[in-house]
Amino acid sequence: MRLQDNFEYYARIHGDAFYARCGNRTLTYAQANEEANRLANLLISQGLEVGDRFAYLSKNSLEMSILYHAAGKAGAVPVPLNYRLAPAEWAYIINDAGAKLLFAHKDLALAVDTVRADLKSVETCYAIDVTPPAGWEDYAAAVAAQDTANISDRGVTGENALYQMYTSGTTGRPKGAILTHGNILANLEQMRNVISARMTLGDKILVAAPMYHAAGTMVSLHGLHSGAGVVIHEDFVPGDVVDALANDGITTTVLVPAMIQACLVMVPDVKDRDYSSLKAMVYGASPIAEETLRGAMETFDCDFYQAFGMTETTSSVVYLNAEDHVRALKEKPELLLAAGRAITGTHVRIVDENDDDVPVGEVGEIICKGPQIMQGYWNMEEATADALRDGWMHTGDAASMDEEGYVYIQDRIKDMIVSGGENVYPREVENALFEHPAIADAAVFGIPGAKFGEDVMATVVLKENESLTEEEVIDFCRTKLGGYKIPRRVSFMDELPRNASGKVLKKDLREPYWEGHTRRVSG
Repeated sequence: MRLQDNFEYYARIHGDAFYARCGNRTLTYAQANEEANRLANLLISQGLEVGDRFAYLSKNSLEMSILYHAAGKAGAVPVPLNYRLAPAEWAYIINDAGAKLLFAHKDLALAVDTVRADLKSVETCYAIDVTPPAGWEDYAAAVAAQDTANISDRGVTGENALYQMYTSGTTGRPKGAILTHGNILANLEQMRNVISARMTLGDKILVAAPMYHAAGTMVSLHGLHSGAGVVIHEDFVPGDVVDALANDGITTTVLVPAMIQACLVMVPDVKDRDYSSLKAMVYGASPIAEETLRGAMETFDCDFYQAFGMTETTSSVVYLNAEDHVRALKEKPELLLAAGRAITGTHVRIVDENDDDVPVGEVGEIICKGPQIMQGYWNMEEATADALRDGWMHTGDAASMDEEGYVYIQDRIKDMIVSGGENVYPREVENALFEHPAIADAAVFGIPGAKFGEDVMATVVLKENESLTEEEVIDFCRTKLGGYKIPRRVSFMDELPRNASGKVLKKDLREPYWEGHTRRVSG
């Protein structure tokens, strides 16, 4: 099967059913299918063959809700871009993917123009929902000129790539994870077994998480097994999310812990609203404080689920389901520290450096195998072989597993920092710091953050006779990095601690900040 098969089924059988709303625009399934056909025909008219890449830069939008269906019909492969990255970072990803077309939403088109000359493969740029800048085509006009009929078969199967989503590597070089139709459909079916089986035609899913992320993408596709629709928020605004949960008939949503905390803290009457339509709230992507989780469960009074996964696993491999949350509150509170158990059809192991299983309760690396695991990294054979050794995805996360199969995330084998649901790799931030003429050495690591779960922390060694303030270092990073990668705190040392081989002892730097914290990474 292909992703668009279920989509076209509901357009044919329940064409008048609600599909999506964003702002003042609403689409039925039939209207959304026509829009997807128009976009697919545009891609084909621009010469894109099956497997060709195109880039998409947008905040959450109605257009993004039909993007993957259109791409699937045409056989082209979208490369969603994180709008929070710096323009130079967009350029690298676009060039690496060899994207032939670029679609940019609103003012993001103007930001792209700052690196337009560096885009080597892009032939045409389309501006969405804004007057096109010079040299850009108008998206609405281009799509409106296309046919609305379903696309003739272009030979796309479940083995074809559906999208290519970039996730930074430990060296700082972004890696394009290739996810197929089969990967996405498998994970949607797994999610249906956990959550979506409770959805029915007409249910509404709130999408407030960014749709360029794996989680945001998957939640926007969540209703395809039931005919549910999506209510899309362009940005996360706590008051707007609470209003939607209370007033818009929302039945399911996915939020990162920082969003949940913001709703509880920043909306004064959050506890006084009626959320009787809300059936399920899914969270993940970063640590959640037990106090926040208990407060959310009491306030929203619905089923709670935690998901653990990564871009390379489509979305999730481990779930802590609603029954687990109830059990945690009644008899086993330590379950609130668990990421959950392996989702249907997925095998999860905790292994040592030789990929041998560790004893129950001991810490090792999480590896997993299942139909949702990526096809591989784009043009990176060695990285693919290393990540998928012996057919198992090596996550780089350290965890233990109890006798019941619950996985407890302990620390991170890779150095990745998860801040507010965004992945930050220290090496990339360190490389930016090294560009400052006054900095001799630097180490970047994650520390506890009340708002985002983890904050980026930089420890800097200055060159002799040089001086810098914390604010000056942060300001310099603003010119080099996307906003969420910028250090929130900076400390200074005369010399970084290193072992005999010269490796920085980040554990020694990190440990004082984590004293008293039992859980250190995403779940």
